[in-house]
Amino acid sequence: MGTETKIVVETKNLTKIYRDFWGRQKVRALKALDLEIRQGEVFGLLGPNGSGKTTTIKLLLGLLFPTSGEVNILGRPASDVGKNEKIGYLPEESYLYRFLNAEETLDFYGRLFNMPGAVRRQRVAQLISMVGLESAKKRQLREYSKGMTRRIGLAQALINDPDLILLDEPTSGLDPIGTRNMKDLILELKAQGKTVLMSSHLLADVQDVCDRIGILYQGELKELGRVEDLLKIGEETEFRVKGLSADAKAKIEKIVQEDKSELVFSGNPTTSLEDLFLNIIAESEARPGKRVRGGGTNI
Repeated sequence: MGTETKIVVETKNLTKIYRDFWGRQKVRALKALDLEIRQGEVFGLLGPNGSGKTTTIKLLLGLLFPTSGEVNILGRPASDVGKNEKIGYLPEESYLYRFLNAEETLDFYGRLFNMPGAVRRQRVAQLISMVGLESAKKRQLREYSKGMTRRIGLAQALINDPDLILLDEPTSGLDPIGTRNMKDLILELKAQGKTVLMSSHLLADVQDVCDRIGILYQGELKELGRVEDLLKIGEETEFRVKGLSADAKAKIEKIVQEDKSELVFSGNPTTSLEDLFLNIIAESEARPGKRVRGGGTNI
């Protein structure tokens, strides 16, 4: 790379210990986290429930104070509230006014950032279009499904056109179509040059959208790297060939045997369950009434 990419999030030896009433250590939620997230990347913070993901996000936002260590966001300490003007945050559970509609909700949050009226109206319309809620923009949020609520929550997090977006379990509770929509929106933010940090315990979601991931377990960073590097199985080699004859396949298998290598798998590649589900939905919408796929069984 010709120029060094700007560091947007940096933590050094970041530690958070929760104590009881008497000041005794109760839970070590985060232990000595060293992390750098650079401009324009989608970073996934992965781990089971209770691994320290939400604690990390709250420390980055300045909602919690670290027991020890440093946090710098956009070149400022996490304790500097001025940094929040350039941060968007989608919590695991969005706390929205359910009696407002989508337009009123986004207008309300735009006012909190002192956005001029004309700019606010333009931004509200742009975000409603981006998250695909034009047909429901006049409905009260109490009538929204979980997927629609997550989408308006994301729009609310983007109202101030932030440079850094923090997403805590963004696909939590969504069906496969809602999950795919949310992941597409995250990729769109990346295309706009935004930096995205998302936490999740759902492996497929992180794999699909993240450039790099960090795996947390019991408050410790266990793994860090690019997704493709971490998923690569170094001691195995894969060939994908289309239209291979039975004779050619036999020759290849013979070569493997002569090389005294182990043939781990030979057969047709598979798609993911998510892609299969979404393709069936797309086919059903394109050709109503068609219920049997190739190789399937009549229902």
